[in-house]
Parts: sequence; C-alpha cells; structure tokens
Amino acid sequence: MSTKDRITEEALTLFAQNGYDGTSVEQIAEKVGIKAPSLYKHFKGKEDILNALIDMTEARYEEFFGSDRRIGKLPESKEEFIQTAIQRVSFTMNDPMILKMRKFLVREQFRNERFAEITTKHQLNGIREMYKKIIEGMMNNGLFKEDDPELLATELTAPVALWVSQSDRQPRYKDEIAENIEKHVRHFCDVYMTA
Repeated sequence: MSTKDRITEEALTLFAQNGYDGTSVEQIAEKVGIKAPSLYKHFKGKEDILNALIDMTEARYEEFFGSDRRIGKLPESKEEFIQTAIQRVSFTMNDPMILKMRKFLVREQFRNERFAEITTKHQLNGIREMYKKIIEGMMNNGLFKEDDPELLATELTAPVALWVSQSDRQPRYKDEIAENIEKHVRHFCDVYMTA
C-alpha cells in the first residue's frame, strides 16, 4: 500500500473515531509512521485528505452499490430483485471504508452542512431515488403493481436505513438485523410485485 493510501486509510479511521475537528494532521502522520511535514508531500492539509476520502468513498459507493445515475441492470424477477437488494445492503453494512465514512458523517452531519447533505443522500434521498427508478422500470415491465414508485421506494428503503444505522451502533446484532432486512425485502416484494 502506498504512503498516500495509508494516509487516507488512517485519516478515515481517526475521523470516524474522533471527528474531523478532533483529528490533527500530526495524529494522522503518527498513525502512518511518518512525520507531519512528510504528509504534505501527498496532501495540502487535512481538508485535502477529507476531500480525497469523500471522492474515494463516493466512487466506491457508486461502483458497488449504485445510484440514481447508475442503477445497473433491471432485475427480471422477484428473486433477482431480492438478491440484488440484499447484496447492496450487505455491501453498505460490511465494507470497511463505507462503514467508517458513514460513522464519520453521522457524527459530523450536525456540524457541517456539506456532511449533512452527503449523509441525507446516502441514507435517504439517493437510495430512494435509485430504487424509485428501479421500481418504475420494473413496473413498466409488468413486475410491480401499478402504484407510486417514489412511495414504494420510500417504503422499501426507509426501514433498511434504520436497521443499517442500528447495525452501526450495535454491531453485535448485525446478523439479526441482516435477517430482518431480508424478511422486510421479501415481504415488500410479496405485497407489491406481480410475479
């Protein structure tokens, strides 16, 4: 792993533990095993590290979870929809980078409007918009009953976001939470899908 990658990895861990203001460049450098001036060879400062982390996390989320701009292939069956949803949830609950960033953002969302917007995007609006498009496309293909796709997307994603948040706070319940999420997704499909 390059020094630059180690800097971002350690910075994210410290930001998630201590918050942005509670983490210094010196602490990051110490965790990496370098002197603070050496860190400036890779980043202009703490804000530059944070911006790099946000960009990296957004790209990772886009690649492995998706977004309203990148919904991926529309599922062609109930089981495919369920499996895709469960894979996305598993990624968001278990990916170390996403988990640390979510913990950091949840902590910082009340101090910084930018962080509040990113948190809302990933815990509510962005996920809802992505699933609105998926459900709408599947509705057009006759796989979902005719209904309001935005309301259905909200009904699907809001409880999942709450469970993911609980998993972050109480990781000892992660397996039980994953089971509840799968039951919820299956129930949702039983109620609203045609096939």
